[in-house]
Amino acid sequence: MTKIAVFGYGSLVDPASAAITLGRPVPAPHPARLRGWRRRWSIARDNLRVEKTFALEAGGELPPWILGLNLERDQGAGGEPPNGALVELSEDELDRLDLREMRYDRVDVTGEAEGGEDFGLVVAYVTKPEHFSPRPPEGAVVMRSYLETVERAFAALGDDQLEAFRRSTGPPPVAVVDAVLVRDRIPPGNPRRW
Repeated sequence: MTKIAVFGYGSLVDPASAAITLGRPVPAPHPARLRGWRRRWSIARDNLRVEKTFALEAGGELPPWILGLNLERDQGAGGEPPNGALVELSEDELDRLDLREMRYDRVDVTGEAEGGEDFGLVVAYVTKPEHFSPRPPEGAVVMRSYLETVERAFAALGDDQLEAFRRSTGPPPVAVVDAVLVRDRIPPGNPRRW
């Protein structure tokens, strides 16, 4: 049987976040890098029309867009490849991740995952074209709960992993805000904090 892993490069690096979706405890993930890719703040979620809407804690306004992390093919920029973690999965668990990562397409990155040699299949999630935003749309924000979860997960991943995350990603290109969930139709297994 083929061993399967997902290359987590954002909130899936956090075992508790992955466990929400997989419905089981997730052991500490394996650090990895993804050659030929870069990580950017280039997915935009329409905060006013999707399954979860957040309001700013200060003032209650609804930001129109929430940015998240995305993988993009590195077109020869030669930057540091994104670091992340490999989480072992079953085929059924891939279907659960597809529901969670509804704005992303699952892609095969088996030969590009440094540290994934023990897996017959390594996948990653890359934003669908309709959600790809190479420049932040007007009024976009990054949720502090998301950023803190990601940074805490990389810090727990091991020596220099948080610094490698920051070097290979750069700071959020928009304001980082505190926000609260005010409306939802969140599918099971999808985090509610961001």
